[in-house]
Amino acid sequence: MYRYVRRGNSQPAWLFPFVVAVVLLLSVLPLARLALAGIEALLRGGAYELITDPSLWRSAWYTIETAALGTIVSVLLGCLFAFLLTLTDLPGRGLLGFLFVLPMMIPPQVTALAWVQMSGPSSPLLKALHIAPPLGSPQPLYSIGGIALLYGVQHAPLVYLALRAGLMALPRDGVEAARLSGASGLRVFRDIILPLSLPGVIAGAAIAFVSSIGNFGIPAILGIPASIYTLSTLIFTKFSSFGPRTFGDIAVLSTMIAVIAVAGLAVQGRALKGRDYRVIGISGAAAAFSLGRWRYLALPALHAILFVMLVAPFLALVAGALVPAYGVPLTVKTASLNAFTEILFRQSITRTAFSNSLFLACTTALGLLLVTVLAAYALTRRRDMLSRIVGGMIEIPYSLPGIIIAVCFILVFAAPLPILNVTLYGTIWIILLAYFSAYFAVSLKPVMSAFLQLDPALEEAARLSGAGFFRRLTDIIVPLIAPAAGASVILVFLIACNELTVSALLWSAGTQTLGVVIYNLDDGGSADLASAMSVIVIAMVVIMMVLLEIMAKRLPKGVVPWRS
Repeated sequence: MYRYVRRGNSQPAWLFPFVVAVVLLLSVLPLARLALAGIEALLRGGAYELITDPSLWRSAWYTIETAALGTIVSVLLGCLFAFLLTLTDLPGRGLLGFLFVLPMMIPPQVTALAWVQMSGPSSPLLKALHIAPPLGSPQPLYSIGGIALLYGVQHAPLVYLALRAGLMALPRDGVEAARLSGASGLRVFRDIILPLSLPGVIAGAAIAFVSSIGNFGIPAILGIPASIYTLSTLIFTKFSSFGPRTFGDIAVLSTMIAVIAVAGLAVQGRALKGRDYRVIGISGAAAAFSLGRWRYLALPALHAILFVMLVAPFLALVAGALVPAYGVPLTVKTASLNAFTEILFRQSITRTAFSNSLFLACTTALGLLLVTVLAAYALTRRRDMLSRIVGGMIEIPYSLPGIIIAVCFILVFAAPLPILNVTLYGTIWIILLAYFSAYFAVSLKPVMSAFLQLDPALEEAARLSGAGFFRRLTDIIVPLIAPAAGASVILVFLIACNELTVSALLWSAGTQTLGVVIYNLDDGGSADLASAMSVIVIAMVVIMMVLLEIMAKRLPKGVVPWRS
């Protein structure tokens, strides 16, 4: 027993080294290989021609410009919903919050496709309503402003969640004392709530900016037709025209994306410097303000925003799926379910995409759960500097844009594996490994939350009674963390099933995922099939989110992001 268990600790001696080995494979090795490829490109001099190319800096500017403008939109929308749904007595706040978070869960390429179907002179929905712009009018979304607008819609929930977390921790007694002292609601908001909420606003803005920097689906659908290339789409185009310098070039481009993302986070740190607010007293300023008659203005305004963000694009997507081709108006004569029949029963590529995405999502969710249960056990039982470093290395891949993770795994597995002489590149297994790396942190968070709430006395009593590690794990720990484990599986499945950014560079014939096929169908002119697949994907997302909502009452606080 003493040879099996660390002294003063209930975990087996092999457990922490196992977690370290997994982190080395999924995080350290790919990132180190990217850094090495960038250094090699610089030493060979091949990077000089890339760096001096005006198109590179134009793409870098487009990346920063669209991300910055999108962040402004995200902050405006996210703050409006966070303040109204957290601090006021509006009815139906739970449902409104659920709906507002929904765009974050929908794949960005689906969001872009839905908005394209909703706007422009060829929109089937606008034509059916006889309000479409004249033929020949430009598509307004094929622009810097269009990309930025959809970045704002896609990432506004990130600002909402970050700000809402801070608002839920506001000092309730301080707000009540100010109101009892005669301060007006506006004065309380300006002097107490707004200063204390600034860290949440800044954090949400930084997350939205970094997410926009690495977004691929939106600029691919809206930017490429207008020759507006961000760094992520530039990597995609360079990889499509493969050459001897491709690996070095994409390593340098990936490094630039990482530098811009880190710079955005550095600005966040600078903005938060000197804003170390500590809340003393009872927290929870929920429903601090009664809107009175203003609710009759605020509630329709929120409903109108959600209609534009969600309902109208979804209706346009359905209309695009029901017509035989993009640009045909939706009427009783033109409407049919042929597109749904085609993708579900006739197109082999769509069936392959469904099976690949379901396999990858299920394997990633369940496989990571096995790893994260062990990792959470090890990291919560061993709280030292090394465990904190390991935890940080798990977080890094998730914080980086997905396209960088794809590049890292291409660089690692492009050549045959030593000894085995087997090539993973071009197979579904390299996508699976990249998913493991990218979503390790997503799977770990709910499980870690559950472990931190466990009373160690239960396991200690079982250990003193002679129960081995796996016996304690299966009989005591797993039943107690089961709800959080279920949430972990659903969250990872939800994200992985609709993913595009990672698989856009890793797929090959036979390994296409849903995100890749939707993008390829739209790019190939089959907008009706792409719309039909997108409608099915949105239905899957809503069903999974509803399941999480049903499970929310049994889960640790913070596991379901849109819940209090």
